[in-house]
Amino acid sequence: MENSDLELGSGDHVDMIQLRLDYHVENEARHRNQSSPSIFMVPSRLRDVSPNSFNPRVVSIGPLHKDDVNVQAFEGQKSCYLIYLMNRIKNSSKEEVWKTCMQKAYTLMNKIKACYVWPETMSYSDAEIAEMMVIDACFILEFTYQPVYDKESLYLKDELQYKSVMDDLVLLENQIPLFFLNEIYHCTILKFDSHASLIKLIHELLHGKISNFIFSTTLEININDNSISSANHILSLLHQCYMPRDDMKEVRLGSRIHSAIDLDMAGVKLKPSNETENPTWVMGIEMKQNRFPYRPTLVMPKLKVRDSTEFLLRNLIAYEQSLKTKMYFTSYSNAMNMLVNTQEDVAKLVDSEVLVNLMGSNEEAANMINNLGKNVRAHTFYEEEWKKLNKYCKGYWPKHIARVRSTYFQSRWSVIALLAGIILFVLQVVQTIFTILSSGRNM
Repeated sequence: MENSDLELGSGDHVDMIQLRLDYHVENEARHRNQSSPSIFMVPSRLRDVSPNSFNPRVVSIGPLHKDDVNVQAFEGQKSCYLIYLMNRIKNSSKEEVWKTCMQKAYTLMNKIKACYVWPETMSYSDAEIAEMMVIDACFILEFTYQPVYDKESLYLKDELQYKSVMDDLVLLENQIPLFFLNEIYHCTILKFDSHASLIKLIHELLHGKISNFIFSTTLEININDNSISSANHILSLLHQCYMPRDDMKEVRLGSRIHSAIDLDMAGVKLKPSNETENPTWVMGIEMKQNRFPYRPTLVMPKLKVRDSTEFLLRNLIAYEQSLKTKMYFTSYSNAMNMLVNTQEDVAKLVDSEVLVNLMGSNEEAANMINNLGKNVRAHTFYEEEWKKLNKYCKGYWPKHIARVRSTYFQSRWSVIALLAGIILFVLQVVQTIFTILSSGRNM
């Protein structure tokens, strides 16, 4: 306690304590009313499982990876994109456009800072943050504008590098606030193209380039102009695109289901959802009971498993795990984790056409799917379907069908042995019948 506090009377001292308490209560209330930061370093419990899934490979966006060694070579190309974007504005000089954009950044500085969880070791001045935000925003806008309107990109001739940049734009730690991107869009693209739409530009990136890396579907992902005001950043916008129906409930994972092989043994058919199934949600999973034959079908989206699938799903899951948002990617990854125990389960999903394996082997795909669920809080949107599925599997006939199939149809040799046994039994019966008939004629 400082000397000035010691000199106060007892009443003054009580008043001072009350003032401090009131300040802390007010500060806590103000903090609760503010939106939580949405751009941050992924928690170590998730990062340690797959560190490379969260680090940009080519381009840094925002402050969290700006000093990484591997992204420094691209900084010059970002400046080229900025200059090319500003050159499109014929009625203003580059200096005027730059000044307008920087003024926007300074005006919104506190709001921009509030979007990040800043590491203690990171320190940037307001001038550095403003310049960083403007350069990165202009790069993203020019990058998304070029593929749509200019068929040939001026700076990205390397297709592999182009895909890597798209991958980097959806990393959780590699984002800038969407509201600021929208402000710079008004200061630049709308100045020379009044018909352009920021949401359409990003939609082209998300739906045409990024989202097809996850699911093979023609179902249009949800995106509209309201998403600009409700989403935090590009990854957040991608997350919103897959939002489930309002009537679907999210609960803590309770019921667990058997693996793909075990479900097949019990007579459950796996089938990819498509246009004929009229799916209302891209990630919807539904158990459909057939009257005849009495064999249920588990209808689910067709997942594409490739190298980029893991990092994209991991970043979406990390976003869900760290914010108060619906966990539908977490739910889907939990479902796949339960269906896959071994590479044989992956083979069954591939045969059922609910999984396209573009990785090196079924074992690699199984490891990737199982690792997605490590250190992740278990939530599900499919609890009702799991209850129906488990109720079927616990029935008399499914359990016995599964036991018979696992005993006699597990491999081709067991099938051959069963057929040989049946043939031998039939021959013995025939021989017995002939023996009895022969004995009857001799009597």
